[in-house]
Amino acid sequence: MEAGLALLAEGGWPAVTTRAVAARGGANVGLIHYHFGGLPALRLEIARRAGDTVMTPVVEALLAAPDARSALDAMRGVVPRVTGDERVVRLSVELIAGAIRQPELGDALREGLREARGQVADWLGTLHPHWPAERRAGAAMLVAALLDGMVLHHLLDAELSVEPALAALGELIGVDS
Repeated sequence: MEAGLALLAEGGWPAVTTRAVAARGGANVGLIHYHFGGLPALRLEIARRAGDTVMTPVVEALLAAPDARSALDAMRGVVPRVTGDERVVRLSVELIAGAIRQPELGDALREGLREARGQVADWLGTLHPHWPAERRAGAAMLVAALLDGMVLHHLLDAELSVEPALAALGELIGVDS
């Protein structure tokens, strides 16, 4: 899997072939076919792992926050860290491109995003137990979209301050920033 992730980050989906993964990972091509049944299943598992690599640090930083103010502080650190990690940025781009081109890769990405939004909704439920499930789910979607947008905008314009967006996020989750 690490070989596949490295190839994906370096050359995109065209670089991820069973032969290239076997060569990079020091494995036999037949072993890869035995375990994955071929290139489509191998790419699907690489997409899942890439999604975890991209999303898990952001979600974990948010979920580790004991309160909304701490969550905002965590996001202040996450945005520049994510945009400063070239491997994560490349994997993000390839996940989106793969999801557009190949429905099964899109399914894997959607599954990971749904899980992440569910975790954020659950976390919001601990902060706001009186919120109904629908409101928590909606707020989780907005939190995820805001974080995605901040990462994208900061990636394209490193001088852009994320503070106004974090202030809006703070209001959404119940903090006066």
